[in-house]
Amino acid sequence: MSSEPRHILVVDDESQITRVLRTTLSAHGYQVRTAFDGNEALEVMRDWPTELLITDLSMPYMGGLELCRRVRAKSNLPIIVLSVRGEEKPKVEALDAGADDYVTKPFNINELMARVRAALRRASQEATAAEGDSISVGDFNVDLLTRRVSVRGGEVRLTPKEFDLLLHLLRNPGRVLTHRTLLNAVWGAGSTQQPEYLHVFMNHLRKKLELEDGSTHYIITEKWVGYRFEPTPQG
Repeated sequence: MSSEPRHILVVDDESQITRVLRTTLSAHGYQVRTAFDGNEALEVMRDWPTELLITDLSMPYMGGLELCRRVRAKSNLPIIVLSVRGEEKPKVEALDAGADDYVTKPFNINELMARVRAALRRASQEATAAEGDSISVGDFNVDLLTRRVSVRGGEVRLTPKEFDLLLHLLRNPGRVLTHRTLLNAVWGAGSTQQPEYLHVFMNHLRKKLELEDGSTHYIITEKWVGYRFEPTPQG
């Protein structure tokens, strides 16, 4: 984290939630503003240098889904959505609308803080990284010119589609990517209703990238939603 306090905007119409999050985030050294709904959030963001947005989905006037769309249309600002347990459809819609991650209500505050740190870290890395001829992140090194992939120092042979899928995952580390987002990015818009593609190719990647003893887990399944890629082993 930089020496300057990071700016986080919390958007929720439940005063108890905003109060808890303001207190907790402030205690961890963040500067925090709160908003009642999407309209108020956009007003705050016009005058305040927001670095991370945490938003509920169900709010009056302008909900979290529309807020995600409005923000993502103009900015790469990291967005974490708060989703009520069981609300899979709006959760997926929010991720497709541009949210980077989600935390389910009622949430564990330690989990939320971990997601906050990860989102801010990714944003800092993306701000300083220049697109080059190779990608090196975690255990992975990819030569974009030769399409050669090495994992933990050893070369791994991938098919063209496996390579394309891995490349998209590497460019979005730690983000929850929905089935629709991945299908559209790798296979095109005409394949977004065929999730069996993903199931097969994710299994192929897991077999080629992860150790047989089960000690490494790079591809994390987010049940009913999609996948999250962690380039550093998850035991």
